[in-house]
Amino acid sequence: MTPFPWAAWGANLAITAVAVLVLAVAGYAIGVRRGRHDGADVLWGLGFVLVALVTAVSATVLDPAGPAWRRWLVVLLVALWGGRLAWHIARRNRGRGEDRRYVELLARSPGSAFRKVYLTQCAVMWLVSLPVQVAAYGAVGGWGLVVTVAGVLVWAVGFGFETVGDAQLARFTADPANRGAVLDTGLWRFTRHPNYFGDACVWWGLGILALHHPAGLVGLVGVAAITVNLVRGTGAALLERDIAGRRPGYADYVRRTSGFLPLPPRAPHRAG
Repeated sequence: MTPFPWAAWGANLAITAVAVLVLAVAGYAIGVRRGRHDGADVLWGLGFVLVALVTAVSATVLDPAGPAWRRWLVVLLVALWGGRLAWHIARRNRGRGEDRRYVELLARSPGSAFRKVYLTQCAVMWLVSLPVQVAAYGAVGGWGLVVTVAGVLVWAVGFGFETVGDAQLARFTADPANRGAVLDTGLWRFTRHPNYFGDACVWWGLGILALHHPAGLVGLVGVAAITVNLVRGTGAALLERDIAGRRPGYADYVRRTSGFLPLPPRAPHRAG
């Protein structure tokens, strides 16, 4: 097996760290100018696109023996995911006030937006993007095509879940008749968080794709980090704590619907 170019990849890690730091500074400056910081959510998806592009260009210089098609395939997958997510969040936030999370954060700790929002987010972004950075380096061995196909298929399942789930929720919330109601149809009938499940699948797909070389196991650290965050951190768990007390039918929805993995719904609870 061809040795993995660890030195070139290490240089790439340093380059992308600088790139995300510059993104954090730029995002903060834009947020200060706008007087609100919910734009950080838009930068989340776009930041990964930046990392993928910087990695592809750097790998072309630092590891010219690696296959170019693989690098640009990763860029395409990340750009489709990150671009769609950024567009979805920007459209959702249009016409709304500042996100309550940022209002509460700045009320508790004025002047901490750069450190607690932008810098923290970009550090997490850099960690999660490890499979994207690994996938661009090293030769593709005999099993490289198999893991590439498997990774793209898992990515496609995730992208479909996330896209369809977001679209179903957007249509549901746009109808005034559904105010305060719980969406429990479509993908939301099988999982309370099809968008977060899809997000996790996207990153597991990219993680599998990076396994063209055993060095790709390093990338699974980033995949595990985003999965834990989606399930237990700022994803599903945080969202449920926020809405559980505000929607009367949500407790019953929780009883009959899987929390993350899509599963057949359980029978409705019956009193007596």
